[in-house]
Amino acid sequence: METKKTIYQLHEEHKTWLNKLLFYKDELKIMGNRITEVAEKNTSKELRSLADHFHNQLIIQKEQIDILNHDIKSHESYLEAAVRKNPNAVDHEKFSDHKKHRESIAVFEKLFRELREELIDFLSKWM
Repeated sequence: METKKTIYQLHEEHKTWLNKLLFYKDELKIMGNRITEVAEKNTSKELRSLADHFHNQLIIQKEQIDILNHDIKSHESYLEAAVRKNPNAVDHEKFSDHKKHRESIAVFEKLFRELREELIDFLSKWM
């Protein structure tokens, strides 16, 4: 059976996810700065290769953040359209849960944590 939620519940989840994604985006900048800092201090081919690998991973994660942001904002627009269409019923109407978005955020967060752990190991070895 499909879960139904109020527009307010869905909106709160959207806000939470968007704030998390902002945090992750900031964290990517910090990670990128650390990688660059280490790469500038060491000219080893192994380190350069690893630094390139991590920079590429950060680019991929940023792209995923952009995709998630777009998807969440699109769903928010859908909810806003529903409110404009029928403003009186919005307090009583239930909407389908956005399970796909929740799963996408969970997968992203898992992969981000794994990348962060790999990067910490890399930095601790080369700093």
